[in-house]
Amino acid sequence: MELDLAADPVTLTRHLVDIESVSHHEGPIADAVEAALRRCGHLEVVRRGHTIVARTRLGRPERVVIAGHLDTVPVNGNLPSRLDEEAGILHGLGTCDMKGGDAVLLHLAATLPEPNRDLTFVLYDGEEVASVHNGLRKLAESEPDLLAADFAILMEPSDGVVEAGCQGTLRVEVRTRGERAHSARSWRGVNAIHAAGEVLARLAAYEPRQPVIDGLRYHEGLNAVRIRGGVAGNVVPDECVVEVNHRFAPDRSEAEALAFVRDFFDGFEVELTDTAPGAMPGLDRPAARAFLAAVGGVANPKFGWTDVARFTVLGVPAVNFGPGDPLFAHKADEHVPIAQIRHCEQVLRSWLTAPLPEGPGA
Repeated sequence: MELDLAADPVTLTRHLVDIESVSHHEGPIADAVEAALRRCGHLEVVRRGHTIVARTRLGRPERVVIAGHLDTVPVNGNLPSRLDEEAGILHGLGTCDMKGGDAVLLHLAATLPEPNRDLTFVLYDGEEVASVHNGLRKLAESEPDLLAADFAILMEPSDGVVEAGCQGTLRVEVRTRGERAHSARSWRGVNAIHAAGEVLARLAAYEPRQPVIDGLRYHEGLNAVRIRGGVAGNVVPDECVVEVNHRFAPDRSEAEALAFVRDFFDGFEVELTDTAPGAMPGLDRPAARAFLAAVGGVANPKFGWTDVARFTVLGVPAVNFGPGDPLFAHKADEHVPIAQIRHCEQVLRSWLTAPLPEGPGA
């Protein structure tokens, strides 16, 4: 399909949605996006795998990255797209997460040849699967200069409001051990599943930390998300594993968060299985302040983890700002209000064409 990036962003969203792009199968949509961007003479375009980067080279005093992922979760009876004009809703896989945001990004890339800031547009693959496949991660590690900027906006669904930064996440396995025995003679063994009761009791009594950062209140979490143990219906188990997910505020490093978890489960075996850093809001940066003012001066904390954390590692403050209620991401009835698509496009266009503030700390 040939994409018309100058088309209305709602129409463009439909066209993007109708190019199926489940993770690991982003080739066709990446091809279409690359071809469309290369028709924009004011942009320098490079491609790495199924990740496309398009940049202006205007010599502006600030550079902003606007990014979005091209992949979706698997199809669930929700393709092709369907527009309910009466309700003002566009239905279909990826409408919310996050082809509505991608459409806004691409429309701006094509129709803003002279923005007030230099812009870098990034469309990447592999976000909905394991981090090893994430195109933005690969780019940040191999060619970080392509992502250099003063500020970044990730077009993740945020209901059309700013969600600043994000919380970090880690997973650990908390292990209890016992001794096997026949369940008819259970006193001859030690039940590891019973021993896990203390792990669960500590979790039930956990009181979350709620730090305020840049005026935003974050709310941490510590939860059992999976439990496994037992070998047969007539055997006292000798091992039980409780998988625990910790969501930590961005004022803590991964090492500090892990130290907290190890201390919390003192006396038990704790093994780290996965970790990712949080992202500070960065609302004190000039570009971030200007953007926040342009969208009404209100920001919410991001409780989940998003790729804004990858920008933080590069020293680039970043926010989430895109159309769609994230609660509908990955659902069979995924949809996006068309008014939010237009709102996000208009806000970004206004911000990127307004005169830049002047003076120290502007």
